[in-house]
Amino acid sequence: MTIHFTPNARPTIGVEMELHLVDAVTGDLVSASNEILADMGAGHPGGEHPKAKHELFQSTVEIITGVCETPAEAGDDLRTTIAELRNSAARRGLTLVSAGTHPFGLAREQTVSPQQRYLDLIDDLQWPARRLLICGMHVHVGVPDGASAIRIMGELMRHHPLLLALSSSSPYFESEDSGLASARTKVFEGLPTAGLPPTLTNWADFETFMSTLLESGCISSIREVWWDIRPHPDFGTVELRMCDATPTVRETIALAALAQTLVEWTKRRIDDDSLPPPPRDWTIRENRWLAVRYGIDADLIVEHTETGQPHRRPVRGCTAGAFHVAGSGAQFCASRSEWPANLLGRADRGPAPRVAGCTRSG
Repeated sequence: MTIHFTPNARPTIGVEMELHLVDAVTGDLVSASNEILADMGAGHPGGEHPKAKHELFQSTVEIITGVCETPAEAGDDLRTTIAELRNSAARRGLTLVSAGTHPFGLAREQTVSPQQRYLDLIDDLQWPARRLLICGMHVHVGVPDGASAIRIMGELMRHHPLLLALSSSSPYFESEDSGLASARTKVFEGLPTAGLPPTLTNWADFETFMSTLLESGCISSIREVWWDIRPHPDFGTVELRMCDATPTVRETIALAALAQTLVEWTKRRIDDDSLPPPPRDWTIRENRWLAVRYGIDADLIVEHTETGQPHRRPVRGCTAGAFHVAGSGAQFCASRSEWPANLLGRADRGPAPRVAGCTRSG
C-alpha cells in the first residue's frame, strides 16, 4: 500500500502534554475530565475545545499546541491552555499534576473515557491497556517527506535514551516504589505496538510494515502503532513519544527545543550527505534500559570520537554533547537562549528532587 506523507518545508513544532486531575487537598485522582472539557468547550464549534482533549481515563486530560515555529511559541500556547484547564479544575476543588505516573493512584479504580476508540482499546488489548494510568509528553517536528522521516528517525534513536533520561518523572506506580526512574516506560511498552521501532531502511519498509498489520486486521489505523519515535504521515512530522510528562512547562519546552534542534541538524546532514551511520540496535536498547532505570543519574554508552570504542558517559555530559552536535540548529530553532541551561540544570539534580517533582503541578 502507498502511504501519503504531508510535506513540511520547515521544522515546525507541536507539543502534547498529558496531565493528571487530582483533588487539591488530598492529591487523589479524580475522574472529572468529562465535565471539565465540556466547560472548556463551551463556545467552541461542536462544544469541543481545540486544544484540550480526552485521554484514556477521565482522571487525565491532554493539551496540545497548534503548529508553532519556535519552542517559545509552543510554550506560550501551552501556558494559555493550562491556565484555562487549571481555572476550570479549581472551580471543582481540583488541581493538575504533571508526571509520568501518579504516585499512589490505582488504574483499576479509574473510569474509562466514553469515546468509542478508548472502549475499543480496552476491549481489544485488555490488561495491558487497563494498566495505562500514565502521562507522557510528545513532540512533533515537521520534515519534508517520508524518506527523510525514516532517516531522521534512525539518527534520533541515538539521542532517544538521553531525552527519556532527562524527562524521567515516574519512580512510583500504584503506591509502589518501582526502583526505576521511568516506570511509565515499562508500563507503556506492554502494548503490542509500543516501544522501540523496528529497523527501517526506507519509506517502503514503513509502508510494508503498516500494510501487513492493516491488511491482516491486527490494527485498524496507523495511529495504533505507538513506537517511541514514529512518522506521522498526516501531520508530516516525526513524533518523539518517549518522554515522561515533566513537572513544568519550562522543562517540557526545553526538551521540545532539543528535539526540534536535533531533527533540523539531522536534516542538514542528510542534505549535505554527511549523516553518520545509525547507532547499533543493542546499544540503543541497553541505553534505553539505563535511562529507564537510572534517569538523570544514568551513565549512557557512547562511542569514543577518535577510536570508536564504547565507554560510559553521564547524562550531563551527553546533554552538553547534544548541544554541541546540534549547535547550528539551535540558533535556527530556539528563539530563547535559556533552554540549554534548563536541561543542564535538570541533569544536575539528584534523585530526591525528582521524586518531589512528581507532585508539583505543571
